[in-house]
Amino acid sequence: MKSDSFSGKVPQSQKDLEQKEISKSLPLSVSSETDTLSPPTSSQSEKPVTKAQKTGVWSVFVYTFVTIFLAEIGDKTQLTTLLMTAESQSPWIIFVGTGSALVITSLLGVLLGQWLVSRLSPKTIERAAGIVLLLISLTLIAEVFYENFLG
Repeated sequence: MKSDSFSGKVPQSQKDLEQKEISKSLPLSVSSETDTLSPPTSSQSEKPVTKAQKTGVWSVFVYTFVTIFLAEIGDKTQLTTLLMTAESQSPWIIFVGTGSALVITSLLGVLLGQWLVSRLSPKTIERAAGIVLLLISLTLIAEVFYENFLG
């Protein structure tokens, strides 16, 4: 039997053959009553994948590295390191000291973050961090306003 090329209709037996081929190659269930493909049932589906597994370890590493690297450029730590290196005769000792200090403070941040996440939801921590940063910003704005206009 040939398909009707103008109407796009395919004979029923050819549809059955196509559905069998699709069902062999894909993890889908074929419903012969409705001629549709349905998602796999729980027995066919794979184990759930965590967010870290979806994005990949290297993606998380690169995202973290770029974010922290950009945040640290030109901050007071970098400027202090620059001044200390200019005054010192041992730039490599300054590098090792500041590098160690940054690693330890990052470790403390990771450990504190892990501890907080075990007790609070990530959304609560995100909101609290936003509020704290907002309060710091408002305090700095008020200080600048007070010094320039009222003081």
